[in-house]
Amino acid sequence: MTSQNTTISSSPRPCQVEVAIAGVGFGGLCMAVKLKLAGIDDFVILEKASEVGGAWRDNTYPGAECDVQSHMYSYSFETKPDWSKRYAPWDEIQQYILDVTKKYGIRPHIQFNQEVISAVFNEGTGRWAIKTSGGQTISARHWVLASGPLHVPAFPDIKGLDTFKGKVMHSAQWDHGYDLRGKTVVSLGSGGSAIQYVPEIAPLVKKLHVFQRTPAWVIPRDTRQYSEFRKKLFAALPITRTLHRWRCYWTNESRVWPIFNPWMARIGGAAIKKFISYQVKDPALVKKLTPDYTLGCKRILISNKWYPAFNRQNVELVTTGIQEIREHSIVTRDGVERPMDCLILGTGFIVDPRIYMKNFEMRGRHGHTLQEDWKTSPTSYLGITTAHYPNMYQLVGPHTGLGHNSIIFMIEAQVDYIVKCIQLVKAKGVDYLDVKPAAMTRFLNEVTQALKGTVWSSGCKSWYQTAEGINFAIWPNSTWKYWLQTRRIKESDYEFVKCDATNISKPAEEGLDMVMAAGRQ
Repeated sequence: MTSQNTTISSSPRPCQVEVAIAGVGFGGLCMAVKLKLAGIDDFVILEKASEVGGAWRDNTYPGAECDVQSHMYSYSFETKPDWSKRYAPWDEIQQYILDVTKKYGIRPHIQFNQEVISAVFNEGTGRWAIKTSGGQTISARHWVLASGPLHVPAFPDIKGLDTFKGKVMHSAQWDHGYDLRGKTVVSLGSGGSAIQYVPEIAPLVKKLHVFQRTPAWVIPRDTRQYSEFRKKLFAALPITRTLHRWRCYWTNESRVWPIFNPWMARIGGAAIKKFISYQVKDPALVKKLTPDYTLGCKRILISNKWYPAFNRQNVELVTTGIQEIREHSIVTRDGVERPMDCLILGTGFIVDPRIYMKNFEMRGRHGHTLQEDWKTSPTSYLGITTAHYPNMYQLVGPHTGLGHNSIIFMIEAQVDYIVKCIQLVKAKGVDYLDVKPAAMTRFLNEVTQALKGTVWSSGCKSWYQTAEGINFAIWPNSTWKYWLQTRRIKESDYEFVKCDATNISKPAEEGLDMVMAAGRQ
């Protein structure tokens, strides 16, 4: 993979823009490209890291691959003919992101090493004052939160973790300079990251203790390489890769039926249980690795290597809870102490925005704060707009995550909707739009009703839920239905406001002056 000027960051930028975007992963990049294609060039992207890519910049652990087919895990407007295989590795996806960034001239719009720390709406001017960790303040008419739900690593609260003298690393912060060969390693977690890196490091280490709290449903992965002939065909006839993409889409979409019909999920679960018993030799291990909840309730994972890894003599599956970590070991609740040289945290990410945004000030109209409004559970209209936060948009917001298809499909639908919102504000000659609370409540009621009778309502806990058990993350329907809902803006669901300059208070004017002055520094 080639890097492209990873140190561009803090050259002077305009402090007042039409659109400000937080994050330049798949979502932020798509937003930027679609703005350009719509003729909107007055935007800035604020990125907390020193390079584009988001999750695919950060997750470089051994075996890191996408669990959505390559031709679906890419933009519909920028298909790629030469994916190496059906499920692309992380570095190939990251290179794709770099290539799209270069092709559409997005890099000059990016300010790297600028993490957004607050966003405050000014009712007098109809603009957002967005502050960054680098000391900048940007005034923006429209504000897009594209940081994504999987960007803040979750670290477990285990007694003694800070006293451990060996190596500790999270899967999203993998240290490739650390040599695992001959080491005794403890890995916590059995989710999407762990099932990929565990089989890769097992042959290298002296001993690997895999700690599992809850087993995952893991199905086989189609690992076929794309032949040179297939790549040339895709390149010569773009229609062939479009058709292949649609084939992947509808294959994935068919997976939603067991989710909506738990009886189908139970049949599928029975088949996977036989697969586990076929893959794992020890019956006791088969029992420990077999989930006791309905297929699809938690994220379904794909791997051909996870189950066979436990047939190795140097791999132990541990299902007993952890009591504490000591300077050179880990102790389970049954009193067993296991020495370790390295602790790998495959513990996922903090998905609930109420937690990872707890120190982030988001202040909208009439004194509303996101922390207070989302106290019970995060909720937004179409997962995009939130009442009392005008011209503020989210990508992969509440109720728009997926468990069966490509999130890029949802991102594109959301980005197209946001572009329409920006164009509508301009066409109407107003300063902002604000979704009506009644519209947001109606949408919440619709998704809540749709969740009933699905596997997600079967009682199991997952990262789709808040700590209180409210499912806030998942889209409980077919993705094409979401696409239809976002094809046009239902204007009656929004309030359109024109700021009256004569009513701008002195404090508001002074606040804007401070924004402008900070931006000029």
